[in-house]
Amino acid sequence: MNKTIKISQAEAIAETQNFIVKVYGWMSLALMITGLVAIWTASNAAIMSVLTESRWVFFALIILELVLVVYLGGWIAKMSSQTAALIFILYSMVNGFTLSIIFLIFTTDSIASTFFITAGTFAVMSIYGYFTKSDLTRLGNILLMGLTGLIIASAVNLLYQDETLYWITTYAGILIFTGLIAYDTQKIKNLNIIGNAGTDEDKKEAIIGALTLYLDFINLFLKLLRIFGRRK
Repeated sequence: MNKTIKISQAEAIAETQNFIVKVYGWMSLALMITGLVAIWTASNAAIMSVLTESRWVFFALIILELVLVVYLGGWIAKMSSQTAALIFILYSMVNGFTLSIIFLIFTTDSIASTFFITAGTFAVMSIYGYFTKSDLTRLGNILLMGLTGLIIASAVNLLYQDETLYWITTYAGILIFTGLIAYDTQKIKNLNIIGNAGTDEDKKEAIIGALTLYLDFINLFLKLLRIFGRRK
């Protein structure tokens, strides 16, 4: 009897580990696509001209990003894993187009160094979130409320362009997204359904988990870039 329980626990642990590997695999693929598209776009003068000179094109891409995220997050249960994967990849490509703008503002070296700082911070917090025995639910609720406030404050500052508020939202954003990495990692780990490995549902769970961590990574990167990025 005890042997059966131990095997069951070992299988559950192995399945969770394999699931997390799939989550990070999808997230890494999306980051790679975003980075390559951003670099390619920044090196294409014609496309960059369209993005910088036509606000409608740029805002259309931003709206498309929001539509893709909302659609993937809200209706993933009703779509196949192939459709979910396609939408996730498409979103990462569109995000690459919009993020290409940072190459016009910051030096390539500072963008690269900030990326590695973000990757290191992400790794540390994700490892903590995966292995900690503490329940991060309460912290997560606080961070989500803080994220709501951050979004509102950032939107307001688009109108007023206040430098003090700019730096407040920058440092607050770094703290919020750093904490969310640990919280989301634990949440994804705990929400994994044991016994459905290899199924369509399992694949969709991995994709939506990857999307969550991808968004944490990108937002932390952009906040850190405000501090470590060297302007041209």
